Amino acid sequence: MIIKDLYSVNEAIRDKEVRVIGADGSMLGIMSAAQAQTLADEAELDLVKISPNAIPPVCKIMDYSKFKYEQAKKEKENRKNQVVVEVKEIRLSMTIDVGDIAVKTKQCLKFLEAGNKVKVSIRMKGRENARAYQGVKVMQDFFEGLNSKANLDKKPTTEGRNIIMMLSPAKS
Repeated sequence: MIIKDLYSVNEAIRDKEVRVIGADGSMLGIMSAAQAQTLADEAELDLVKISPNAIPPVCKIMDYSKFKYEQAKKEKENRKNQVVVEVKEIRLSMTIDVGDIAVKTKQCLKFLEAGNKVKVSIRMKGRENARAYQGVKVMQDFFEGLNSKANLDKKPTTEGRNIIMMLSPAKS
């Protein structure tokens, strides 16, 4: 988001009347844009339209370059604190053995502890399509093996040749 596009500054403000806020935060009242610009020039600061949709628009007398810097700093901080949730996928088979399920469960727990969502899928081949209920049972057993460390976002459902289940980390 570019700050320059959001705010009108100094001579770019073409409104007849504006509500003006002083540099110290005090309300200076409603006046013409020219008068407000004169006040800003006397204080050697900029006139910035901070609320263009208000009636009349609200302008503030401030140091615009300092304001832009502060806004950019806030934006950068918000991006840094943002957590990106990825969707990891674990593939099972309908004939998976107990040891293999334990390995897949361990991997799934790693993903969940990292805060990621997990998509568990089974691709059915050949005659397995006729026995989709077996795949759903494998999914339910896999979910029970997670020891309530996951929430079931989407129950195991058959979609074409795939059985899909979505998991998210459980709140501690």
